[in-house]
Amino acid sequence: MTSPHPFRFGVNMLVPTDRSGWVEKCRKAEEFGYDVVGVADHLGMPAPFPALVLAAEATERVRLNTFVLNAAFYNPALLAREVAGTDQFTEGRLELGLGAGYVQQEFETAGIPFERPGRRIDHLARTVTELERLFADPEYQPRPAQPSGPPLLLAGRGDRLLTLAARHAKIIGFTGAAAGDGRFPRLDTAEGVDERVAFARKQLGDRADDVELNILVQRVAVTTDRRRTLEKLAEEAPDLTAEQLGEVPTILAGTPAQLAEQLRERRERFGFSYVTVLEDNLEKFAPVIELLR
Repeated sequence: MTSPHPFRFGVNMLVPTDRSGWVEKCRKAEEFGYDVVGVADHLGMPAPFPALVLAAEATERVRLNTFVLNAAFYNPALLAREVAGTDQFTEGRLELGLGAGYVQQEFETAGIPFERPGRRIDHLARTVTELERLFADPEYQPRPAQPSGPPLLLAGRGDRLLTLAARHAKIIGFTGAAAGDGRFPRLDTAEGVDERVAFARKQLGDRADDVELNILVQRVAVTTDRRRTLEKLAEEAPDLTAEQLGEVPTILAGTPAQLAEQLRERRERFGFSYVTVLEDNLEKFAPVIELLR
């Protein structure tokens, strides 16, 4: 691997609130040093596009990201309008995260057929190519602030999705996990993540050093007893031992200094320079950002 990308840190907002509460959260994220404020796309969570426009109004520096939109919920032409308008209103601070969707219950609630994975990826691919076509048209309106539209993040773990990401995305998001049936997702081992990253890099070819790699961290445990904390987490994730959990890039456990060192090691091993944590870790992860600056 050549010289690594500089670190970027994102926080993915999950909890809906009123205007003042949303503004306070976004300002706090910027004050803590986060580079990106993201909004998930699940029913019962904040509406991504208005939430990001308000986040832009409340902040000065942070990028804004859909992390990630369920492409199956959107008609590509209508999505292009929302994306371009949001990029326009945020003055070019938007990053567009897309995925194929995976929560069957949400499809059923929305009255949208839950197609097999291949069909969902087909729709994602059509969405990506249609957005590229529309944003490349100089006559297209509303005009996105960024000349060819917002940089694209594609997130997932399967071969077809990673291949699509290698062809089109500026950022590849690795989940490091499959959907679980309990409180804890089914995490990949470190070796499993190694294999997924190697597959993506092979598909990237000459673009490998230009594309940013993102990891979604599922848990941040700030503790002086790292071993005991990993043992307790292993009780929730019975597929992995405490030793394995200590190596996976989706779990961070230890003191802030230990967490910072883990992220340096994982950037070296996997290439993950863009690190996203969940909203409940907004404050506890902030000291780690300061150490890595």
